[in-house]
Amino acid sequence: MGLYVTYLRLSKESRHGRNYGLEAQRRDLDIFLGACCPDTGGCDEVGSYTEFQSGAHDDRPELEKAIVHCRHKGAILLVAKLDRLSRRVSFIAGLLEVKGLEFKVACMPNADKFQLHIYASLAEQEREFISERTKAGLQRAKERGVMLGGIRPGIEKANAARRSQATEAAEKLRGVLAPMVERRETLRVMGEALEKAKILTTGGSSKWNPTQVSRVVKRLQLA
Repeated sequence: MGLYVTYLRLSKESRHGRNYGLEAQRRDLDIFLGACCPDTGGCDEVGSYTEFQSGAHDDRPELEKAIVHCRHKGAILLVAKLDRLSRRVSFIAGLLEVKGLEFKVACMPNADKFQLHIYASLAEQEREFISERTKAGLQRAKERGVMLGGIRPGIEKANAARRSQATEAAEKLRGVLAPMVERRETLRVMGEALEKAKILTTGGSSKWNPTQVSRVVKRLQLA
């Protein structure tokens, strides 16, 4: 039976994001350990470590623990994708040279050390090309006079106009809502009262939900 220590990594800035999150990594690891296990006696996960760190940083305390665990158990380090180890070929090359350490990639179960090094190099070259292409595109757009980033001309004025319109619309409801707030009526009851009065929301709907009522009450500073 093959022994494996799994390692999952997610960038700090992507902790709550959708870019190959922990759930997706766990899914791919489980597929390897189950249906795609290369060992005739099956695959046994003897440990698992999760890191919240950028792939550009070498400081990986959880990865170090995983490597120590592998050496202690004679296990193989398993990651879902190669970039979960690092996005830099130098870092991966260093791991390939670590004595007594073997690692596998769930999404490339048959790749050997030489192939993994090639894949890492190609991925790094692709990222560099994309970066340079993006910079060139932004430079050409700038030369054409395209406004890049920041606040576009007229946006502040448009936002101020929308806020003014929202305040004006809310003031028309003060006479209905103020007494109800004083009586501590619920937002749902206030919404029903507006509906009975046939007052439309700013979106033109005849239905008022508690969130919409709450916004108007706050805009009128009644609560």
